[in-house]
Amino acid sequence: MSVADSPTPLPDERRAQVVELLRRRGVVRVNDLATELDVSAITVRRDIALLASQGLIRRVRGGAVLHGGALADTLAVKDPETPAPQAAPVPDGGGQQLTIGVVVPSLDYYWPDVIRGVRQAAAASGARIVLRGATYQAADERRQLSWLVESVGVDGLLVAPTTTGDDGEALVRWLQHTDVPVVLIERTATVGPYQEAMESVVSDHALGAAMAVRHLAALGHRRVGVITTLQSPTAPHIRRGWRQACEELGLPLNGALDVTTVDQRDPEWSAVVDDVLDRSLASGTTALLVHSDPEAISLVERCQERGIRVPGDLTVVTYDDEVAELCDPPLTAVRPPKSAIGHAAFALLAARLADPDPQRPAHRVVVEPRLIVRSSSS
Repeated sequence: MSVADSPTPLPDERRAQVVELLRRRGVVRVNDLATELDVSAITVRRDIALLASQGLIRRVRGGAVLHGGALADTLAVKDPETPAPQAAPVPDGGGQQLTIGVVVPSLDYYWPDVIRGVRQAAAASGARIVLRGATYQAADERRQLSWLVESVGVDGLLVAPTTTGDDGEALVRWLQHTDVPVVLIERTATVGPYQEAMESVVSDHALGAAMAVRHLAALGHRRVGVITTLQSPTAPHIRRGWRQACEELGLPLNGALDVTTVDQRDPEWSAVVDDVLDRSLASGTTALLVHSDPEAISLVERCQERGIRVPGDLTVVTYDDEVAELCDPPLTAVRPPKSAIGHAAFALLAARLADPDPQRPAHRVVVEPRLIVRSSSS
């Protein structure tokens, strides 16, 4: 009969079973222990970390080995009437430094502030961060994540993965089954037959877009358009918030400018900008919400070349606020709480690592953006 066939042990009994299995085998893997003890891999990792902090075992990549000797024997439960010693509380990581892997799709736009927030939170708790930049490609993200789990041996992952398409869906399944806890950053995903949510920390981009629309409506604009870029995971949320706010405020959606297009690095962008401006003038659109800053700045520059005054003839609000203030005129912008997202993501992962309860419910954290009003909408 396997260990899992017996009644669920108490934590101290379970840790005694871990030591006993190690005494018999010399080395065990996290996944094997989780199966035999009928608990989650996270619970096993916490048990191993605690036992290692007491000097009873030694952590290795993917599992543990026994130091051996009398110390191990002291925890073995030989008589069920004799309780196992109570373990003293230990800090996160079992008294050892936590190592957290972070994978983000870019290191030069949007994500540096998120990373800064993660690093600040990690520094406060003494954790080590191993950062990898990907390329918005699921295969690249999978390669980076596999390296962090298998070669570095991280205790947990913070990741902004691709979640769409066949490769993205496969990556989400891989994250679900990896033996370290995972918190998604600025992404959401569901797993399993009942579509349970994975743990995540996200900006409320729909609310941010709605803030921009309400600001424009308060200035008297009745036709507010939206421009988003293809392949952007943020675009669907911005368009949803724009549409909901227009409906709530009674702004006309019939004939409203709603464009999803290439970004400003694409050779077709210059033609797109002229088409957008032509359609804005023809439809009576007087205000645009543009994602993201580079596209908004390029659009304003083209307005100046064509003699369209910003904000006199067309009011522009951008989404991201990375470089919006550098535009002439400085752009009103929705600013996602990037540093706060990093802080919250690390805190959520640390809380998951600190809680050995396999029944701990998944947590989803949503953080509110801000609207920064500048000259382009004054």
